[in-house]
Amino acid sequence: MSQDAEIIEKAPARLEKAAETFTKVKRRIGEVIFGQDDVIEQTLVTLMAGGHGLLIGVPGLAKTKLVETLAVVLGMDTSRIQFTPDLMPTDITGSEVMEESASGSRGFRFIRGPVFTQLLMADEINRASPRTQSALLQAMQEKHVTVAGARHDLPHLFHVLATQNPLEQEGTYPLPEAQLDRFLLQIDVGYPDLESERRMLTATTIGEEKRASKVCDPEDLADAQTLVRRMPVGETVMDAILRLVRAARPDTEHDEARGQIAWGPGPRAGQAFMLAVRARALMDGRLAPSSDDIAALAGPVLRHRMALTFAARAEGATTVGVIEKLCKTLL
Repeated sequence: MSQDAEIIEKAPARLEKAAETFTKVKRRIGEVIFGQDDVIEQTLVTLMAGGHGLLIGVPGLAKTKLVETLAVVLGMDTSRIQFTPDLMPTDITGSEVMEESASGSRGFRFIRGPVFTQLLMADEINRASPRTQSALLQAMQEKHVTVAGARHDLPHLFHVLATQNPLEQEGTYPLPEAQLDRFLLQIDVGYPDLESERRMLTATTIGEEKRASKVCDPEDLADAQTLVRRMPVGETVMDAILRLVRAARPDTEHDEARGQIAWGPGPRAGQAFMLAVRARALMDGRLAPSSDDIAALAGPVLRHRMALTFAARAEGATTVGVIEKLCKTLL
């Protein structure tokens, strides 16, 4: 039996095992993070698809705690960068320092920055200047950094989960469009419902607060990422992805969005869709994604990759509303 045939034969069993593992992961995270089931699911989809996630919400919604909990539950090495206005690019990537040996010879040694980890938490990323924000671009896209002309590779598993406060808050800078496009999903973190907030109050203020515990290893995540890339996608699903992405561009011919879009998603959005819908299907234990996965992930994939015209915004249109209309028409 050839290696490819053996992989195909064993795929259902591996998929079932991965689905069981990440169901446990999701449940364990839900024991610590209350009322954010969609956020937890979208974050896991981001990691299983091999991408980076942007968590957006007002302070106090457990965005940072979610990332810390993920690192523990998945057994990943992690580091945190607190973005501030005075943060420099070398504070992220690392820098070279001059050292003198015992013999008196001098040379440069590279000291790695916090970006050299498996799960990087970029906390309040839009508090830093655009120059510093852009220091993550090469690392996020190419999985290496260049310092003083020398290339330094990042770990095989490397994911950025960035938290961002709404742009209306004091002291924030908008992320460059090029960096936004590097995030596989934009995950909007809202307020928990009443019952979830009640459970949270009880769990965090009475007795000892429950701590996260490890469920799996980074190798399990790497195996899931391999399965995601090998999962088949039907022509119907692929065509639906292409229709939706192309309809969200300025030259759209659809009445729901014509004349409303200033700039829209490029081909990277289609790639994000292809990976994200497979990851969501794997989490549910399905052998292939469906149009329901596209509808569920349309907002997280598209909303940070498009902007409306001034006229459309003046008339009360929103990016989320345009995406919803396109989904109803095309899916």
